[in-house]
Amino acid sequence: MENTKKLGLELYQNLGKLFYAIASADHRIHKKEISKLRSFLRKYWLDVDEVEDEYGTDAAFQIESVFDWLLENEKDSESCYEDFLEFYNEESRLFNPFIKDLILDTANAIANSFSGKNKAELVMLGKLQILLKE
Repeated sequence: MENTKKLGLELYQNLGKLFYAIASADHRIHKKEISKLRSFLRKYWLDVDEVEDEYGTDAAFQIESVFDWLLENEKDSESCYEDFLEFYNEESRLFNPFIKDLILDTANAIANSFSGKNKAELVMLGKLQILLKE
């Protein structure tokens, strides 16, 4: 059980890295992108499972926590995407079709939230779609 909880937390932490990578693909993050992420988190991600962190908070909030930390520390989008890719390749069994679709929906919503998708976001979204549809 403890291992499942740890993997659940790691899943959400790595999703935070992925969504940060999408939002910062063009080297800037707009308030609308942050707002869209928070909206999707509360509307969809909180109902995905029953995993909680060590404080009894829904583990899905790790997405927001990691995203905010990366934003505050101005991390590189490409390295964040690579971190997600490594986790995905190691733990692909955690990514069922529902989770994959929700990831793509969230990533597309973030990218569309401010002036549509730009070239950098389109490239990253294309790589993500190929990865998740394999």
